[in-house]
Amino acid sequence: MSLKVGSVIVKQLPDRVNMEHGRLFLRELERNQVERPCIVFDCSQILRMDRPAIQLLLDCLEDAMKRNGDLKLAAIPEEAKAILKRIGVDRLFEVFDTSADAVSSYHPLPLHAAWHGVAPADTHQTIENAA
Repeated sequence: MSLKVGSVIVKQLPDRVNMEHGRLFLRELERNQVERPCIVFDCSQILRMDRPAIQLLLDCLEDAMKRNGDLKLAAIPEEAKAILKRIGVDRLFEVFDTSADAVSSYHPLPLHAAWHGVAPADTHQTIENAA
């Protein structure tokens, strides 16, 4: 399943990923020939983080980076997270607890808002204390 939220593409990974899934996902992402793609993979349904799943993540990240974009992961089950960490792949991705958190990370506070004194409440407190 694929969902477009603003300019962010959210893809639900299936419970099991095989080489055919990998080719289909990659083809679908390549069809979206947008500059600077913003992609979130919702991993909440994945049962095993095995070689085909990891290869899919790496191939899709490579494709996004070739177009100056990024791929973020969301809702990774603890066992899958541990496997990514054990092989060192976790350092290549930003990982979020929910897809909504990952999507919102692509939309940070606008720079002009910071220049005009608009900041989140906790940041504003820090700025006042520094003065």
